Amino acid sequence: MKNKVLSLTNIIIAVTVFMYLVQNNMEHGIVKMGMNLLFLEYGLWYQPLSSMFVHGGIMHLLFNMFVLYQFGNLIESHRGAIRFGLLYFVGGIATSLLSFLFIYTMGMNHNMVGASGAICVLLGYVALLDRFQRKGIIVWVLLISFAPLLIGMPIAWYAHIIGFAIGWILGYIL
Repeated sequence: MKNKVLSLTNIIIAVTVFMYLVQNNMEHGIVKMGMNLLFLEYGLWYQPLSSMFVHGGIMHLLFNMFVLYQFGNLIESHRGAIRFGLLYFVGGIATSLLSFLFIYTMGMNHNMVGASGAICVLLGYVALLDRFQRKGIIVWVLLISFAPLLIGMPIAWYAHIIGFAIGWILGYIL
């Protein structure tokens, strides 16, 4: 990749930051754009994609974009923008849908937001391909999934695990 500034990863980051600003200036933006029961009740078909671009707060956004910058640009520079884009968007949408299925079947009514499910797809992909980093990535995914729960932070831990598994599977396919 010759021009890192114009990488697909960096474009996704810019769009995500823009969408964070939009969601904060929309009435009920985070609910309309997050992945929740409105998906079924009102047919908000865009939620599996839009939920990847909205975030629960500035720290949530900054942390996700930091990790996306690192792993997204890494994958994109080694595998190309098309493969990275397929991995991020197909994996992210699949993670949104399977996470929704999980909360729906468990009788939960959460509003899932954030790019971390799609980012965990990237982590699963890298963990499959790089056996030297595998243990560290697995430990990291487990920490970001369960440590926040210990201090009472509402986190979609299942989206992290589902995303990681999807990334691992997509690693075999791609």
